[in-house]
Amino acid sequence: MNYQRFFEEAIDQLHAERRYRVFADLERIVGKFPRALWRSNGRTQEITVWCSNDYLGMGQHPDVVAAFQDAAGRMGSGAGGTRNISGTSNPLVQLEAELADLHGKEAGLVFTSGFISNEAGISTIARLLPNCLILSDELNHASMIEGVRRSGAEKKIFRHNDVAHLESMLQAAGRERAKLIVFESVYSMDGDISPIKEIADLADKYNAMTYIDEVHAVGMYGPRGGGITEREGLADRIDIIEGTLAKAYGTLGGYITGTSAIIDAVRSYAPGFIFTTALPPALAAAAATSIRHLKNSQAERDAQQQQATRTKEILADAGLPVMASQTHIVPVLVGDPELCKMASDRLLGVHGLYIQPINYPTVPRGTERLRITPTPFHSDALIAELRDALVETWDALGIPYGTAGQPAVAESERVIPLLVPKSGG
Repeated sequence: MNYQRFFEEAIDQLHAERRYRVFADLERIVGKFPRALWRSNGRTQEITVWCSNDYLGMGQHPDVVAAFQDAAGRMGSGAGGTRNISGTSNPLVQLEAELADLHGKEAGLVFTSGFISNEAGISTIARLLPNCLILSDELNHASMIEGVRRSGAEKKIFRHNDVAHLESMLQAAGRERAKLIVFESVYSMDGDISPIKEIADLADKYNAMTYIDEVHAVGMYGPRGGGITEREGLADRIDIIEGTLAKAYGTLGGYITGTSAIIDAVRSYAPGFIFTTALPPALAAAAATSIRHLKNSQAERDAQQQQATRTKEILADAGLPVMASQTHIVPVLVGDPELCKMASDRLLGVHGLYIQPINYPTVPRGTERLRITPTPFHSDALIAELRDALVETWDALGIPYGTAGQPAVAESERVIPLLVPKSGG
């Protein structure tokens, strides 16, 4: 049997569907964010990054970098193993205390990534609840979907942000059955926000637990950066708040917060936590420093919101199809995978602007887009440069202008599909 053939055909299938992903070789420049060096075909060029999830530029903040360097200098580059084998580094203890305080919870637990925190958190919590029914928003991230799958629990998918649909499912399940509602606060591809209060009200009414993913909101919203739940004064009404350290906080890792009993149970039962090497002390120290800074500084959030709003206005005034967004995320509709990739390539190659194309399966077919994330460091001059580059690209490639709608997408569209080789055997 020619094993290589199956892998080659799987990649060929991606190329045929215009879904093959190419990674740009970039080197971020501390002190010049959002500028970076792009290396391609033996040449190096300085470009502007417009799609980073380092939303506030905290990955280059002097205090965060200094904390990383200091901890690495004192404790080394790695954790040495799992927390059970090698112990827990003191910076990690401090980080979990900072996270619990951030969300007003009794305890926190840090994982190596936001994907793992969702996968391990949701699957473990649901497995420990007898006959648990999971109710999941249809736009939930792939990591949440994987957590639901691995739990082995029965699931029902409610229409995106549709509280009436959710209530009908809760009502059918009855008050006595264990139920876990899993949803996000900010949905990262469209930039919309969930009706958290209404979902919490339903959870109270029908005796359900709630699990919210705040990865695109922590650091960004609320007086201390606790996310949409903090901004709306609802953190105490959500059982488990999950977040990331890899976006607004500029480092790496994921976490969950909740009661001591919930956190201890996940710590004790989740394979994704137990059998994984701990986050290195330097990363933990850097993340804790970033969280402490953003608990006390509103300047970064205010500047980011100002530039995000300005970007939306400037692009919309130019007739570009800016999709509706309630948050800092600025999606611009292309609607075709090949054109989306061509637009991204032209923006980088001709204009020196990096915006990665967002195609299926991240978004449904027909809603391919450029996802723009302005930061406090994207000046008015850079926004004007972006507008001009997008207009030139739209004209050169014949991409339609006009108003863009807000598409809905089912969970089945959000899951990365298994590739079926074309040939048998």
